[in-house]
Amino acid sequence: QVQLVESGGGLVQAGGSLRLSCAASGRTFSAYGMGWFRQAPGKEREFVAAITWNGSTTYYLDSVKGRFTISRDNAKNTVYLQMNSLKPEDTAVYYCAAGLPYRSSDYQSPAMYHYWGQGTQVTVSS
Repeated sequence: QVQLVESGGGLVQAGGSLRLSCAASGRTFSAYGMGWFRQAPGKEREFVAAITWNGSTTYYLDSVKGRFTISRDNAKNTVYLQMNSLKPEDTAVYYCAAGLPYRSSDYQSPAMYHYWGQGTQVTVSS
């Protein structure tokens, strides 16, 4: 069992930065691939970024490449999402998730993640 708690969301102007954190409970955190997803009002949940269990490989939504960076610290049971050059279209509730994706394509699928946090609101004003 893994429990996830996100933090770091808030209101920021376009062009600004935020750093989201996701703290995990449980001793098996390092065994899981971790992902960040987001959901805007009236839209489906969308993949944003993911990282393998050892941090060796990362995956990104095309529209956030070069602006967002996912990282993890297994000693602290925490995964991060550094978000720079934020745009109004990045406004959403951001969720972290833990799972056991196998193939590269699996990391982008919400169905491959077993545990989810409660979400943190990110609002980018123009």
